[in-house]
Amino acid sequence: MGIVAFHDADTFEVSLPLLIVGAGACGLVAALAARECGIELAVLERDALPRGSTFMSSGFIPAAGTRFQADKGVDDSPELMAKDIQAKNGDEADPAIVQTLAGYSGRVVEWLADTHGVPFDLVDGFLYPGHSRMRMHATPRRTGEELMGSLLTAAETAGIDILTQARVVDLHVDEARRVRGVTLERPDGSQERIGCEAMILACNGYGGNPELVARYLPTLKNALYYGHEGNQGDALLWGEAMGASLKDLGACQGHGSLATPHQTLISWALMMRGGIQVNLEGRRFSSEHGGYSEQAAKVLAQPGRVAWNLFDARIHHAALEFEDYRNAHIAGAVRTFATLESMAKGLDLPLDALEQTFDEMRTLAGNGEADAFGRSFSPETLLVPPYYAIRVTGALFHTQGGLEVDTQARVVGQEGSIFPNLFAAGGAARGVSGSNDSGYLSGNGLLSAVVMGAIAGREASRQLRRGGTA
Repeated sequence: MGIVAFHDADTFEVSLPLLIVGAGACGLVAALAARECGIELAVLERDALPRGSTFMSSGFIPAAGTRFQADKGVDDSPELMAKDIQAKNGDEADPAIVQTLAGYSGRVVEWLADTHGVPFDLVDGFLYPGHSRMRMHATPRRTGEELMGSLLTAAETAGIDILTQARVVDLHVDEARRVRGVTLERPDGSQERIGCEAMILACNGYGGNPELVARYLPTLKNALYYGHEGNQGDALLWGEAMGASLKDLGACQGHGSLATPHQTLISWALMMRGGIQVNLEGRRFSSEHGGYSEQAAKVLAQPGRVAWNLFDARIHHAALEFEDYRNAHIAGAVRTFATLESMAKGLDLPLDALEQTFDEMRTLAGNGEADAFGRSFSPETLLVPPYYAIRVTGALFHTQGGLEVDTQARVVGQEGSIFPNLFAAGGAARGVSGSNDSGYLSGNGLLSAVVMGAIAGREASRQLRRGGTA
């Protein structure tokens, strides 16, 4: 698969104004935006049922200044959201992209809710690491599966054509770097050629490609990959072959709380509400409030490449609002102990080390000082019996680097020029998480997918109405 040189004599079986590669949240939102502009299009999806990385996520979309926030008394602004994003990534992201995503985030979430019936609500009760306001918007069950279901229903209602089991293997590109069409392959090996006037790459990143992960994310090359297997880096490889600028390829979203062996995502809300992680030696090894993405590598560096999430009944009952947590509980991943002694025995942890860990937290809560990792504790959130525990490991969820795009989602060449008719968003494009795993702010992935997806759909439509010029 790759880039095929297009010649004027080449023909396609059928042609459409717009093709979108990938039917995850990014591709579906882009399609909804383009269809609203009256553009004829098709979404090409390699799987029999559109799922993508969104399906496996919690489905949380950060947005600022929404009515959902106002209804719960949250005072937020795009400016503050942009500041939070840049603070987490060390000012490594393109400030224009950050400001654009933050600025449009509230409008896109409300548009999806009001026009397309996505039942958003604000996730409240705690702050995710790095966010200074509650701004996570999610559907009632708090799952990416439910978000995908809502978007697929919206796409069906809008009459959007989604061609499933249609794996794009080649892009046909002319000398001016204009994409003229694709070759797609069906499961039986048969191929079809579809022409287009514009294209949006919404086919995510390269997390499912071990060779690319080892090249760009060496600290996570042995991590469990908890993303969609179709994320093979197609957009990255096509863009590289076309001379596109590639940025921040070492950026990713890891997660330091994947239940093992159950492979169920455990919400980081457990940590933000007072939980801790200890290694097999019964000791904490980091600040659990630093961010769950960079925590993946820290967990993987521990003995056995695992850790225990420790929390209490207060946190357990609050976590039951998350379907993933309920599933983990039903599956037996959550263990309960009446005392520290019984927990140490049940988890095969050294009792003296575990007691020292809990004594230190009580001391820090009493004197108001932070620990060696910079985390503070408060008396009201100290863990009390009965205690709960989940065995977890670190995982790679998805990558955050990719094709450089401008604020209109247009792909940028290595020399700084704009590609004539190629757009990219979501995991296919450079995100706003900086250059490594520590710059990921909770929700950055779906922020880039949903908001930049909407921008890509709108801007591709504008270009097509102008006659296809960039």
